[in-house]
Amino acid sequence: MIKKSLKHAILINIGAFLLVFILETLSNLFFRDNFDTSFSFYVHGLNYTVMIMGFIWLNHFVLIPYFLDKKRYFAYGILLIGSMLIFSYLRTKNWSGTSKIFFFLLYTTGAGMAVFFLRRNMIIQKKNEEKEKLQKEMELNYLKEQVNPHFLFNSLNSIYSLSRQQSPETSDVVMQLSELMRYQLESSKKDTVLLKEELEFIENYLLIEEKRLSKRCTIEFLIKGDVLELSIAPMLLIPFVENAVKHGAQSTNEQSTIDISITIKNTTLYVCVVNSKPNMVAASKREGMGLENVRRRLNLLYPNSHVLEIDDMEKLYRVNLSIDLTASILKNS
Repeated sequence: MIKKSLKHAILINIGAFLLVFILETLSNLFFRDNFDTSFSFYVHGLNYTVMIMGFIWLNHFVLIPYFLDKKRYFAYGILLIGSMLIFSYLRTKNWSGTSKIFFFLLYTTGAGMAVFFLRRNMIIQKKNEEKEKLQKEMELNYLKEQVNPHFLFNSLNSIYSLSRQQSPETSDVVMQLSELMRYQLESSKKDTVLLKEELEFIENYLLIEEKRLSKRCTIEFLIKGDVLELSIAPMLLIPFVENAVKHGAQSTNEQSTIDISITIKNTTLYVCVVNSKPNMVAASKREGMGLENVRRRLNLLYPNSHVLEIDDMEKLYRVNLSIDLTASILKNS
């Protein structure tokens, strides 16, 4: 990276040197009465170019970093003007003729500094963007890693519950859970997965929970619209489903319901998760690590392109989520 930046800086300075030399040569050719294309003519132009570029390099590599950037403005101004006068005198060898060269250097310095600070600000902005992107990636990876043990813990609870019931379906459920875990591990290595695969994962998870909860919970899972080739961040929706199971049917022996509807319109995904609330948890705080995690992931992955509404009512708990799946930062990175 350093070698690349150094090479880029060298090429820019060589280009600037050649540009000044060409402009000086053309100026002498077109604005002089007598055309002179002898060797001395080009040597004169080369000497002038060396003087101009020497002053620019002195300003950029010495005066700006050691005085202007360190807020030593008075010293910078004195040294800049003094350097201009010295370069002007070396050019004319006569103090009376330095004014024209001095003002030309002043103009050149102003233009050069404008380009210098513009380029430096662009480099700083690019570095800040790369730093911000890296920080987002690190946070997303951390949040994604949190989902894995959370889902595993809930899955083990499901197996434990079935084993206590001595259900003949326990072995089948273990196999189904292993498939879910395989998908989870594979998807965790990706930035996005197909929406179709993510919805199949949720559907299979609900089938397992339906077996575990037996007849005391009615689960409805409905998908409307064409998923096409849409993609979504993996394990983004499952916390809402787990939350509905954990704080709804799992926390009571009463009859309960879970209704999940998925609607796709063009590239926008609409998710609605509604579950009944048992009396004993009606006043409890519902939002735990899972929902906090998914809130943060949504803000990072789909900034300004999602709407999340959670209604904690007396008898029902409803989550409404809409996401523009084409607006993910992962598609622009």
